[in-house]
Amino acid sequence: MELREYWIHNLDPNAFWIGERLVSWYELFMFLTVVGGAILWAWQLWRGKKLSWRFLWVLPLGVLVFFYSIHLADCFFYQPRYYLEHPLESLNILQGGYSSHGAAFGGTLFLLLVARPLGMSSLESVDRFMFTSALGAALVRLGNFFNSEIVGRVTDVPWAMRFMRYDAGFTVRHPSQLYEFAIGLFMIALMFVADRRAGGERRPVGLLTGLFFSVYFALRFLVEFTK
Repeated sequence: MELREYWIHNLDPNAFWIGERLVSWYELFMFLTVVGGAILWAWQLWRGKKLSWRFLWVLPLGVLVFFYSIHLADCFFYQPRYYLEHPLESLNILQGGYSSHGAAFGGTLFLLLVARPLGMSSLESVDRFMFTSALGAALVRLGNFFNSEIVGRVTDVPWAMRFMRYDAGFTVRHPSQLYEFAIGLFMIALMFVADRRAGGERRPVGLLTGLFFSVYFALRFLVEFTK
C-alpha cells in the first residue's frame, strides 16, 4: 500500500473549553474512568453488602484519592524539581496533569486500608475493584490514542495509521493504544461472564483478580511486540 492510502490520525487532543479552561480528551477519559469506575465499584460493594449507608464516605474518599494519586504522580514523576520547590502547587488537581501510574500505587494502598472497615479481606477488597481496573485500563489508552502518544512500531498491516501529531505521518504504525483499549473492554466482558457463571456473590474470593492479572497481562505482553 502507498503511504497516502493509510488512515491519517490527526485528531485534536483538546476536547472543549469550560470557561477559560481547555479540557483535553485525556482528561475527559480520566473523568469517565472515575465516574464509571466508582459506579462499578459501588455495584460490587453494595451487592456484597459491604457498603452500607454508614460507609458511603468510602466512595467520595476513593474518588479523591484516585484524583490526587494520578495528579501527584504526574507532578513528581515528570516535573520533580519544580514541584519540590513549589509543593503547594501540586495540591491543585484542577490545573491538569494526570498520570495513570499513580492510580496503581494510590488505589491499591487505599483498597488495602479500607478493607477491614468494610469487613473484607485485602484480597476481596482488590477483587471487587477489578471491573474498575479494567475500565481504567481501557479508557486511559483511548486517551493516549487521542493524544497521539504511546504509538506502535512501524508496520505495513492494512489497519496501520499515520500519526500526524507524532512524526508528521512520515511512517505508518500500529495503533497499539486501540489494541490495549480493546483488551480492557474484553476483560470487562470476560470478568462479567466469569462472575455470572461463578454465581455472583458465591464466586471464589480472588477469582476476578487472578483472571485480570493472568489474562490481561498476557495480552498486554503480546501487544508489547507491536510497540
